[in-house]
Amino acid sequence: MTTIVTILTDSFADWETAPLNAAARSFYGARTVFASPDGKAVVSMAGLTVQPDAAVETLDCDGLDALVVCGGMLWQTEHAPDISAVLRQARAKGKLVAGICDGTLQLAKAGLLDTVAHTSNGAGYLDATGYAGKARYRDVPFAVCDDRVVTAPGTAPVTFMAEVMRAIGLGNDELESYIAMHAAEHRKAA
Repeated sequence: MTTIVTILTDSFADWETAPLNAAARSFYGARTVFASPDGKAVVSMAGLTVQPDAAVETLDCDGLDALVVCGGMLWQTEHAPDISAVLRQARAKGKLVAGICDGTLQLAKAGLLDTVAHTSNGAGYLDATGYAGKARYRDVPFAVCDDRVVTAPGTAPVTFMAEVMRAIGLGNDELESYIAMHAAEHRKAA
């Protein structure tokens, strides 16, 4: 069974990984697991309280297919937990690693964006992390996947979902229909 682990912190951005986890679990039978620092309950930006299944510090990267970092305002503060070790461990084991919005800051801090094409919330957004991948940054409004690393701006939860699912082998015609359904909202009326 495909397993997706999503890392959440206090003030996580509810909408950013919801399409991924809901579609993967409901339509594809994937196992969705949520982790937080110390396994403690976290509260989203909208006020949703989540009691995660696991602690980030004890994650077993052998037992997952994708490790996803949900965005949220905490990642921009001095209170952000250091999750670099688990991100590097997942990458070293060949697992898909993904970050959306402020979650991309953590991938940059861990050095995972130094050698792959990637995106985030805008040109220069990742510069404060001191990462060495600026030349590989793509200023695009959709998710980017390169060598099993997926990144997206916070405004791209649907393409983020699609790229993660394709990269772990869950992409098919049904996924394309689901993406088209979400994209229809953004088309101009005829």
